[in-house]
Amino acid sequence: MVTFKDRKEAGVFLARELQQYKGKKDAIILAIPRGGLEIGNALAKELRLPLDVIIVKKLGHPYNEELAVGAVGLEGELVLNQDVAHDVPKDYIEEKREELAEEVEKRYELFRGKIKPPNLKNKIVIIVDDGIATGATMILCARIVKKTKPKKLIIAIPVGPIEGVEKLKDEADEVICLKTPIFFGAVGEFYENFQQVSDEEAKNYLKEIENLMKKKR
Repeated sequence: MVTFKDRKEAGVFLARELQQYKGKKDAIILAIPRGGLEIGNALAKELRLPLDVIIVKKLGHPYNEELAVGAVGLEGELVLNQDVAHDVPKDYIEEKREELAEEVEKRYELFRGKIKPPNLKNKIVIIVDDGIATGATMILCARIVKKTKPKKLIIAIPVGPIEGVEKLKDEADEVICLKTPIFFGAVGEFYENFQQVSDEEAKNYLKEIENLMKKKR
């Protein structure tokens, strides 16, 4: 069952599939915190690319928080799941949008301090995580990024179930998934070491790449 020693190894393996983007000035890696940042750190080192975080908050249905009406991004970008959103009052959506945008901003500040989020327009954007189960979070992240009009959107993950990976193909220009096992339980099953990444570790992963990119300049 185990496929990767740890997230770092998975990031190195992913880099082999993304060599064409190595050192590209218009490319950037966005990691879903916190596990995705360990992957993103290894990937950024291998590809010599900048690393940042992507944070979205799910906008839940007024009568069932677990049901996603849509998602809100850092700049207040809103993506809606029209199948669910059609019967939800617009004023509720707008109120939640403002509330969630503030939450996303606070979370982004936790990782990045006062650093401004990157401009993704006309960039090659690579979104990474340590794996997907349903793919719901990754889909929302991809839709938020698409709102910024990137040149190309790539989703890169080490492992995910076949049906989840197929869904991602509708959301990005390119999807890279190293392993799509037939029997899929949880992402952690495919790692020898799948320890939780703390906020402090996540911040350090970002800082390390930031310092490397400064030296590169």
